[in-house]
Amino acid sequence: GQIYKIQAYSRQAWHTEANLFLEWYVPYSSGRDAAPAAIQEFQRLWDQAFDAIEGCGTGLVLRDYHSPNLIWLPDREGTDKIGLIDYQDAVIGPHAYDVASLLLDARVDVSEALENELFETYVKQRTNTDPDFDKVLFSAAYAVMGAQRITKVMGIFVRLAERDGKPGYLAHMPRMKAYLDRVLQHPVLSELKLWYEKTCS
Repeated sequence: GQIYKIQAYSRQAWHTEANLFLEWYVPYSSGRDAAPAAIQEFQRLWDQAFDAIEGCGTGLVLRDYHSPNLIWLPDREGTDKIGLIDYQDAVIGPHAYDVASLLLDARVDVSEALENELFETYVKQRTNTDPDFDKVLFSAAYAVMGAQRITKVMGIFVRLAERDGKPGYLAHMPRMKAYLDRVLQHPVLSELKLWYEKTCS
C-alpha cells in the first residue's frame, strides 16, 4: 500500500492563516481595509514571534483538536474513552498548537482559571515524562500558536458570515476576542499586542 507523509506545518502556512484576519476581520471591524504599513508591520511582528519559538517541541498536530471533535466513549477504558474525529488536516508542528486549540476552545467558554489548571496539568505530565521538556519555551509556543489560531479563526468566522451567509459564527467573536486579549499578555507577544490595540481599537 501507499505511505502518506504528513506535511510540516510551515511558517508560510502560519502566515497565510493569520492573514485571514487582515483580509476579513479588519474590514469587518473597522469598515476599511488594513493600511499597507499596518500589513507590513503585521507580517514583521508575526515573523518575530515565530522566530521566538524556533526549536520548540514538535509532533503530530491535529489542528482541530477542540470540543466539537472529541467524543466521550464511556464503555471504554483509560484514554480510549476519548474518541477523535476531523483530523484529516493533521500536520507536524508545535505540540503547543493543539493544547492551545483545546484550552482556548472557539465554541465553548473556558475560564482563565480552568485554562491555567489544565495548562499546568499538561506541563506537569510532560515534565515528568520528558527530561528535555522546556516549560519556558513551551509557554511561549502556547501563546504564539494560541494567538495565531485565534487570529485565523476570527478571520474565518467573519468570512463564514459575510461570504457564506452563516452569521451565527459571529456569536463566537466576543469569546475569541477575550481569548486573544488573554494570550497577548505573554511577553513574547508584547509588540503584537500593541499592533492589535492600535489596529483594532
